[in-house]
Amino acid sequence: MSEEAAVVQLPSQPSGAVRDPQVIRVLVIDDSNTIRRSAEIFLKQGGCEVVLAEDGFDALAKVSDHRPDVIFCDILMPRLDGYQTCAIIKRNPEFAAVPVIMLSSKDGLFDKARGRMVGSQDYLTKPFTKDQLLQAVYLHRRVPA
Repeated sequence: MSEEAAVVQLPSQPSGAVRDPQVIRVLVIDDSNTIRRSAEIFLKQGGCEVVLAEDGFDALAKVSDHRPDVIFCDILMPRLDGYQTCAIIKRNPEFAAVPVIMLSSKDGLFDKARGRMVGSQDYLTKPFTKDQLLQAVYLHRRVPA
């Protein structure tokens, strides 16, 4: 009987479950495990909930499942690059308002302009500091409806 109670008390949470609106959910898309883990540590220290994706295809599924408030997206990735990933996210009316911040080791004007053309809100150069990452989150976070 106690096993039945345990099953009732521990249902799986659906992806659309109610969440704390004070906690900012951030999706980090980067093919570099080092960058993903660094961002995860910095963001968790800043009180954020973090979802990680290793490429654009992985990210597209996670955007739907986790509904992030802010997305950091690397530009140079295999299969689906950051520009393509950002453009696909922004074309979906359900996620068009989610801020996308491009990540790149390049600090060129062309890269920044191209990011804006596909709908990104900002651009962060790697390597980034904890303060730069958190500042970008708090500046651009989307307030859930």
